[in-house]
Amino acid sequence: MVGHVLLDADGVLQRHPVGWVEAAAAYVGDDAATFFADVTAHERDLLAGGDGFAAVLAAVLEKYGVAASADEVYRAVWLTIEPVAGTVALVHRLRGLGLGVHLATNQQAGRAAHMRAELGYDDLFDESFYSCEIGAAKPDPAFFGAALDRLGVPAPAVLFVDDSAANVTAAREVGLAAECWHLDEGMDVLGERLAAHGVLV
Repeated sequence: MVGHVLLDADGVLQRHPVGWVEAAAAYVGDDAATFFADVTAHERDLLAGGDGFAAVLAAVLEKYGVAASADEVYRAVWLTIEPVAGTVALVHRLRGLGLGVHLATNQQAGRAAHMRAELGYDDLFDESFYSCEIGAAKPDPAFFGAALDRLGVPAPAVLFVDDSAANVTAAREVGLAAECWHLDEGMDVLGERLAAHGVLV
């Protein structure tokens, strides 16, 4: 029986008001998708810990000939985050039902600190699992193992929701119940997927 729900952040709980690639286009134009992919590839090395993202971003900006500072671009693209009202309301409903509801997200340290300080997620969730603090990033089984250890519950008691199929598959292999969902699919679809696990909202 499910007693806990783990929710991913980007694409499930939060989004950029205009889209991260679209926001990057203000600085690199038509190269935005490639630019964002370049930064993300380097960022991946920092998701399990480390504080080198500013240097990574500065180097990629130089590669693309961008005059704006790394700090300006970081704030405009990576720190401009909008919590999704429907998902936030769902968290409150789930907690009202007596379920433990927790954040489970891959983040580099600076963005994790921003999410904690500026978005109020420590109050919204019972527990927050940031990859940079755990020392492992999804889909690494160690990420899910660390979450289960802290919660002190067996894997089948936890339902994980993420917009990455790879992460969902990894969670299932560890024994969690898991569903793939992106906020663009709508809250009704998420409700149906939760109901399939006996979570009725």
